[in-house]
Amino acid sequence: MIDDETRYRAVDSRDSRFDGVFFTAVRTTGIYCRPSCPAVTPKRVNCSFYPTAAAAQGAGYRACRRCRPDSVPGSPEWNHRADLVGRAMRLIGDGIVDREGVAGLAGRLGYSARQLQRQLTAELGAGPLALARAQRAQAARLLLQTTELPVTEVAFAAGFASVRQFNDTVREVYDRTPSGLRTEVAAGRRGGGTPGTISLRLAYRGALDSDHLIDFLALRAVPGVEEVVPGTPPGVRTYRRTLALPYGHAIAEVDGLGPADPPTRGWLDCRLVLTDLRDLTTAVHRLRALFDLDADPDTVDGQLGADPAFAPLVVARPGIRSPGHVDPHELAVRAVLGQQITVTAARTLAGRLAEQYGVPLPEPSGGLRLLFPDAAALAQAAPEHLAMPESRRRALRGLCAALAEGAVRLDGGVDREQAAAELLALPGIGPWTVGYLRMRALADPDVFLPTDAGVRHGLQRLGLPGDPKSAERAAPAWAPWRSYAVHRLWVAAAPPGGAADGAVPVPVPVPVPVPGGRAVGGGVPGGRTSNVDSTMEEKA
Repeated sequence: MIDDETRYRAVDSRDSRFDGVFFTAVRTTGIYCRPSCPAVTPKRVNCSFYPTAAAAQGAGYRACRRCRPDSVPGSPEWNHRADLVGRAMRLIGDGIVDREGVAGLAGRLGYSARQLQRQLTAELGAGPLALARAQRAQAARLLLQTTELPVTEVAFAAGFASVRQFNDTVREVYDRTPSGLRTEVAAGRRGGGTPGTISLRLAYRGALDSDHLIDFLALRAVPGVEEVVPGTPPGVRTYRRTLALPYGHAIAEVDGLGPADPPTRGWLDCRLVLTDLRDLTTAVHRLRALFDLDADPDTVDGQLGADPAFAPLVVARPGIRSPGHVDPHELAVRAVLGQQITVTAARTLAGRLAEQYGVPLPEPSGGLRLLFPDAAALAQAAPEHLAMPESRRRALRGLCAALAEGAVRLDGGVDREQAAAELLALPGIGPWTVGYLRMRALADPDVFLPTDAGVRHGLQRLGLPGDPKSAERAAPAWAPWRSYAVHRLWVAAAPPGGAADGAVPVPVPVPVPVPGGRAVGGGVPGGRTSNVDSTMEEKA
């Protein structure tokens, strides 16, 4: 928690670490800014502070045209908070209000619309409609300034119910007509040089180790669904993948930082090709989650760097993130596929299932040809297409059936503890798989995996005991950022110039059949498949 005096000091020093954490409104100008706005610092007496852009807009302020406060990273609170407000903000970011209305949002959260309105307004200064409206305004500006779409099409693509509502909102938020907002960007800069492509920047705060992110994703890239290719200029690598979205599908490209780019540059270049522009907000939200771009690396690295064992790693590679995922159901399937096998083997198996059950794109794009199969399709997969032990085959089918039926939910609005309990109740799903899904699908920043082979080897490389009990005793010092500690340990475990799949060559326990058709192995309690269960899946 920070008070107004601390906020003003951040504004006075133009501290970009607070961009998206709060917004500064200036009474004498009627505008609101990000803390790092380069304009002359206003007098303290004229400043008010708001937790969201929607709250500032609701108070009658318009966005600064110089610092574009609507394009800052999201507050890191929405990454790690598990309460109602945090869960609601993650769902609003994914576009649930635009698709299902406030009633749909409230139903997903298990509250009445009135209770939800009251809690969001009390803490954020704006209700769900106002928060969604601010998000629509940002999407509208992005479409106006990066495409040549007619203004009417932009209005509906951004999620507005009418052109009049769109015009009124743009004027109120930006003090410009839609046409005026468009003319602020030269025509030659719109469209990214490729027809149908939306080019944008994904903002982040602090340092970002994009090599870690690209390495992590490249190691696990499912053929036909994902790929990492050389980018432009030389030395840049580009992550590409297909996205299944509510209204259609997309192809997304995100460039890593180049050799000459500082880790604190502040943005990653992104390009999106959407079959339905209404999916823009959702696609951007999911890519931000995949790259963990709303994190606060200064706080995370400060906590981990206080441990002498981690301090050299933090100094050498600041800004390591904890990648999320664009589709929690896909991630859940891939986590089960990876139980007790190497990363390479899991990727190959996922690729075969994608070939058999995925949805082909109308036209391939480079190496991208497929959308990853949904849970309903895989729940009915033929045995000959599931080249794995019978116990894991049952686990995969049971998980997919539960996801398809809604018996288990993994979206950003679920209660993490409830989701974990529901997963553990499924045959073949053990603690490792649940922890991995909490870390990546549910954006939990404080997950530790003491039985993971990569974690054990990373601890040993740091001169610490690697056995699970010793790891459990050491881990509380890294709270509430243990997910980030896991990633740093995986990086430490990878040998310099090591194996292509990053796998640590350790023996894998063989599951032993028990009555009831389950399997036990690796000392994991609960009679489920060992989640060393997936310790061979995560080693890089």
